[in-house]
Amino acid sequence: MSDTARIEADIEAARKRLEVTVNELAYRAQPKVIVQRQVRSLKLRFDEATHTPDGELRVERVGAVVAAAVAAIVLIAVVRRRR
Repeated sequence: MSDTARIEADIEAARKRLEVTVNELAYRAQPKVIVQRQVRSLKLRFDEATHTPDGELRVERVGAVVAAAVAAIVLIAVVRRRR
C-alpha cells in the first residue's frame, strides 16, 4: 500500500469515527434522552436511599421521611388556621 493510499485510508477511518462520535453526542443531547437519563438516575438514587444493598426496605429512613412530611402538613395547616 502506498503512502498516499494509507493516508487516505487513515483519513476515512478518522471520518467514520468522528461521524459515530457526532451522532452519539447528538443523541445524548436530545431533550427526551436527557429526561430519560435523569429519571433513571433519580429512580436509582431513590432505590439506594430506601433499600439496603440486599434489597430490604430501610424502614427507619422511610419512616423518617413520612414523619417529616406529616409534620410539614400539620405545620402548614396550623399556620393557615391562624391567619
